[in-house]
Amino acid sequence: MSGARVLITGGAGFLGSHVAAALVAHPAVALVVAGDVRRPEHPIDSVVYDDCDVTREGSVAPLLQRHDIDVVVHLAAIVSPGRDHEMEYRVDVDGSRNVLEACVAAGVKRIVVSSSGAAYGYHRDNPHWLTETDQLRGNDAFPYSKHKRLVEQLLGAYRETHPELEQVVFRIGTILGPTVQNQITQLWDSKRLLAIKGSASPFVFIWVDDVAAAMARAATDGPAGIYNVAGDGRLTVQQIADRLGKRLLSIPAWALALALRVGQTLRLTVHGPEKVLFLQYRPVLDNASLKRDFGFTPSMTSAEVFEAYLETHPGVAVR
Repeated sequence: MSGARVLITGGAGFLGSHVAAALVAHPAVALVVAGDVRRPEHPIDSVVYDDCDVTREGSVAPLLQRHDIDVVVHLAAIVSPGRDHEMEYRVDVDGSRNVLEACVAAGVKRIVVSSSGAAYGYHRDNPHWLTETDQLRGNDAFPYSKHKRLVEQLLGAYRETHPELEQVVFRIGTILGPTVQNQITQLWDSKRLLAIKGSASPFVFIWVDDVAAAMARAATDGPAGIYNVAGDGRLTVQQIADRLGKRLLSIPAWALALALRVGQTLRLTVHGPEKVLFLQYRPVLDNASLKRDFGFTPSMTSAEVFEAYLETHPGVAVR
């Protein structure tokens, strides 16, 4: 697929900016359009910036036609949870539906979608290593997880009804990078790390440049399919605490759930009891298919990604 003309939804965001840079540098890409509701603070040379609100029905197809787009990298989503779940649904689920409808209407050849390991859900009986054939059980109580599951169900339906639109779906682990600050990294900023008693709470990490490189391959000569995207190996919450030089604050699941319920009721936190599942039963992604079938091996393991994060975030670890 040479001379690809690519639209990135959410192209002004953290991941979108890295993907745009990777695509601009790719010899098989003729045009990169970063579509978003805002402009980036630091625009990238040779990237075309255009307005793109995925929640506006009927607004994406004209954008695709105007730039003669044949590949869409769909990144627009709400990652950090808030109180407005209806708005999050409009962006995540309705937005994905609008993008898919626009792709079909405009004759786009391929769509690359950033899904998440959260689509598998946070469950006690999750396999130790999740593969792409495992069931998607994104928790209804956790909007981000639920939305990723619903979007993947929508993608599955489109694979049946519109096979002419090739799909590359990436179920991505925890992305770290030099400027990352989110609900996961906040867990490491305290003097003691929160842990659920009796749970190893393992994490899989992937460096943002590896995600961008994988997406550049997906938008050009990579094979269609569904792939977990994570570095080799995993780190338990105890291993993370040891590396940071911090102690664990281990709390029984029931006690944390009660505290979060009270805090949410008093509007002291946006997090509810579902946060316990988020900490307790994290999905751990097997990346064998990414390496074997998609032909991409991340440059760093999960442990190496965490080290790179610490190098770019001085002060997180106790010296």
